[in-house]
Amino acid sequence: MGKELVIVESPAKAKTLSKILGRKYTIKASLGHVRDLPRYRLGVDVAHDFAPFYEVPKEKKGLLKELKESIQKASRVYLATDPDREGEAISWHLLQASGLTIKAARRVVFHEITERAVKEAFQHPRELDMNLVNAQQARRILDRLVGYRLSPLLWKKVKKGLSAGRVQSAALRMIADREREIEAFVVKEYWVIEAELSKDTNGKDSLFKASLATYLGKKKKIEIPNQEEAQCIVADLAGAAYKASAVKKKQVSRSPAPPFTTSTLQQEAWRRIGFTAKKTMAVAQKLYEGLPLGSEGSVGLITYMRTDSTQVSAEAKAEARRYIADKYGKEFIPPHPRSFTRKAKGAQEAHEAIRPTGVQREPSAIKAHLKSEQFRLYELIWKRMVASQMSNALLDTTSVDIEAMSTKSGTGYLFNANGSVPKFPGFLILYSESKDEEEEEKQDKKAIPELSVGETLRCWGLNPNQRFTQPPQRYTEATLVKAMEEHGIGRPSTYAPIMSTLQERWYVKRIKGRLHPEELGMVVNDLLAKNFPKIINLGFTAEMEEELDEIARGEREWVPLLREFYQPFEEAVREATVNVAKIKMPDEVTKEVCEKCGSPMVVKTGRHGPFLACSAFPKCRNAKPYRIKTGVDCPRCGGDLVERRRKDNKVFYGCANFPTCNFAVNQRPLAPPCPQCGGLLVASGEGRGRCTQCKFKGPVVEEREEMAVAAQS
Repeated sequence: MGKELVIVESPAKAKTLSKILGRKYTIKASLGHVRDLPRYRLGVDVAHDFAPFYEVPKEKKGLLKELKESIQKASRVYLATDPDREGEAISWHLLQASGLTIKAARRVVFHEITERAVKEAFQHPRELDMNLVNAQQARRILDRLVGYRLSPLLWKKVKKGLSAGRVQSAALRMIADREREIEAFVVKEYWVIEAELSKDTNGKDSLFKASLATYLGKKKKIEIPNQEEAQCIVADLAGAAYKASAVKKKQVSRSPAPPFTTSTLQQEAWRRIGFTAKKTMAVAQKLYEGLPLGSEGSVGLITYMRTDSTQVSAEAKAEARRYIADKYGKEFIPPHPRSFTRKAKGAQEAHEAIRPTGVQREPSAIKAHLKSEQFRLYELIWKRMVASQMSNALLDTTSVDIEAMSTKSGTGYLFNANGSVPKFPGFLILYSESKDEEEEEKQDKKAIPELSVGETLRCWGLNPNQRFTQPPQRYTEATLVKAMEEHGIGRPSTYAPIMSTLQERWYVKRIKGRLHPEELGMVVNDLLAKNFPKIINLGFTAEMEEELDEIARGEREWVPLLREFYQPFEEAVREATVNVAKIKMPDEVTKEVCEKCGSPMVVKTGRHGPFLACSAFPKCRNAKPYRIKTGVDCPRCGGDLVERRRKDNKVFYGCANFPTCNFAVNQRPLAPPCPQCGGLLVASGEGRGRCTQCKFKGPVVEEREEMAVAAQS
């Protein structure tokens, strides 16, 4: 008999498992799915219970042949694909394509690639879970039906090369609706008045600020609409007497954030280190599958990174508490291990949170073995996990009401001052969750001096400040993922692909980290929202996700679900095909001139995105690639640095004068020069840059936005 065979998805995962399982096992990688729905046709028999037609892609046929040969030689076969629906479906497709029966194969599931977890999984193998497989099949077929029926409609009514997707379109609608809110927002002027105060005996040594709130005896906040009214109040307060009328002190306890889920990891990675959702998941995948750590060999550094659970095993909590006690002292661990529950709509709680596989493996100890991006993400995950099991931080807060009596009009005014000072750092000694701009606390963190009720205060000045009401912020990738999770749209495995697809299809562009809908995106959204209001709907999309979860739990059959969806959907498509008028998208005229005939060049969209074409078409058929200028000059020849894409669709930035000049960088160029040597800076995180010529790394303030302008390649 041959060795026992283990099949996983990736070579990196295979390498890490080989170290753990030893020579008794042969480990092969399937490189993801070995079969799928066909690329260029529907592949679903709607008339016969939505039967799918799966095929083995041409590039996978040789690999599948090798896997079949390995299966025939093996004494036993284990399927060790990832612990989610997609992983279960990959295993099922392997069985179907290889001819192996479900009974003949063992399914092993582990959420971290460590010796303990892997060996325990191999001691308790199970059969394939067809409920999970059917949930994945239902999602795949559902999305294929939507895409293959709506995309041709967009080609016919808008322009060729467009795509539509069930969850993708719901996310696009959120971005478009936000843009409409911003467009409809009416900015209003208002003024605030701050008083600079101190204890009457201490001079400016005890200076603090207080904001005007109300008139004495009134509850409604004073509204100051313009400078004239602000100056009237300031004039009335000239020479006023100030005293503390109420002093409230309390101790505030602040708890740490739970360990990461997929969505919170993507949000925090964007806010702290500037990683897109796609990059976060790509780096996390490598940390999960395993990386070589010198003499240790390949080691899985984090638990499975597609999860919506905040649960942590008792062993991991105990390890974290021991580490904290040894490193920081027993006062930094709470009386009992912390547990966290999820509030997000549709959370499954099936897996563990994302955490390091070993808390004792400090980031600094393995930094030399990791790439910069791997270290930064691992450090973030490690700190979040350790901090989650630390004591609360304690803050002493003070709130003071201050009365000011006008000596001119006799009017009484009420000011408020708030302050806080740390008493015990707790988890903040290691980590504090960052916040989105719209969530940032506005409270003044300065300490307020010891005050007693009735104490006279000295006013050093009144500052009237003009303000304007602000429209809602455009989404960042982080805030869009957060909003999608709150609405129950998508699942951990779908957030990153949605972000990428919206931008790759030119429906959305990212400027200064914010997601701006392109005109094409707005047109597509409006057409779909008007003609398919039920499908391109947040509530419906969330409901469909829950129904897919019911299939995964064995509470619902997948074919009836598709049948209930498809009939009204098909009717809506037929009506739209007849009733929707063709939308003429005006070509964007650029400053480029056709070198063949002298006519202006315009931006058109094809299968692979925008390109430049001569406006004199069809008389002149000149065309060339469309490039997005970064607004930064090439350091080698002075040409424009433009955004380009490799064959694998990954973005890089190269000189527009290529091939005369072949200068290129992988990170986005920044406008400010290096403060040390004047060289080219590239982005290395949100608000941070790295010099391409010297060793400078640090904060950078960008002066110019990216310019979406066509440039010659």
